Amino acid sequence: MNDLDPGQYRYLRQAPQDGSSFVRRSPPWTRLHLDLPLLIVLILTVAIGLIELYSATGRNSALVLKQAGSFGMGLCMMLFMAQIPPRIYQAFSPWLFAGVVLLLIMVALFGTVAMGARRWLTIPGVTRFQPSEFMKLAMPMMMAWYLSGRLLPPSLKAVAASLLLIAFPAFLIARQPDLGTAILVAASGFFVLFLAGLPWWLISVGIAAAAAAAPFAWHTLHDYQQQRILTLFNPEADPLGTGWNIIQSKTAIGSGGLFGKGWLKGSQAHLEFLPEGHTDFVIAAYSEEFGLFGILLLLTLYSLILLRCLYIAGTATDSYSRLLAGAITLSFFVYVFVNAGMVSGILPVVGVPLPFISYGGTAILTLMTGFGMLMSIHTHKKTL
Repeated sequence: MNDLDPGQYRYLRQAPQDGSSFVRRSPPWTRLHLDLPLLIVLILTVAIGLIELYSATGRNSALVLKQAGSFGMGLCMMLFMAQIPPRIYQAFSPWLFAGVVLLLIMVALFGTVAMGARRWLTIPGVTRFQPSEFMKLAMPMMMAWYLSGRLLPPSLKAVAASLLLIAFPAFLIARQPDLGTAILVAASGFFVLFLAGLPWWLISVGIAAAAAAAPFAWHTLHDYQQQRILTLFNPEADPLGTGWNIIQSKTAIGSGGLFGKGWLKGSQAHLEFLPEGHTDFVIAAYSEEFGLFGILLLLTLYSLILLRCLYIAGTATDSYSRLLAGAITLSFFVYVFVNAGMVSGILPVVGVPLPFISYGGTAILTLMTGFGMLMSIHTHKKTL
């Protein structure tokens, strides 16, 4: 009995009094290596997203069905990823990282240009994709692989090597230009370094160095990036131009009150005052229709997801799994925090979607892949 793994397909029960024995099947989610509490909260969050998307798009059923289809594909990807033991992820982490870096170099050399940015690779007659999305998972996997094989907390040499691993792909993404994604990728790598035991004094030195370099870094930013930062501090300086988005967003949030105007009754998005009401600024449209209590419900679901993921990270039985699970969890928190901060006017607009609520298939697939890896870590735990 001691050799049985909780993730096995069957488990034995005590034999009946007549001396016979039987084998009883475990629940289907256990056999499929799925974490039921996490799965339920994810489905509830996506359901809210689909309901709001129908309203924010002006009752566009086609987009809602497309988003639902993306979530269905995401579920399949999550299920697939959950079947793979963490040791396989660990073995393939450096190869995946190297492959995505190669794709980013290919983007820099002959990527497809759209809307003034070179971010995509095109497979003629097949599809167009954005390699930087893959780096959101490849980065924490690589960092977890590198640091888990060394003594922790990491030495200064290991920290320096880790920072180089983080900086190179982040630089390639930033020059596309895609500063928002570059920051998210760098953060996912830094989270692994932080969880590995990065000393606080070194973190303080890094913050001080970044503050000192900020005036010089300002001149390396594109004009539109500088304008976004300036707009953060004074959106009313150009209310009909660069400040329009954040002013209308805060207007939508404030007009919702405690209980909101009601589903399908939001005026800011429906009358097209609120830009990108179904993507980057969807939480403003949601707040207008469901009010403070609707926001509290959504934040509760996000909190439950984070708590469950932190539990999975805390109960992992090897360094690679703990570091990877912790980094994926903290990265998810950053996505939520950055989007909410951007829409409410406390952070610059950087184009980060709200997880599971904003329209966008690529983001859902990336998120569900990460949650599939978390479920794999939880259900393939080693028996001690």
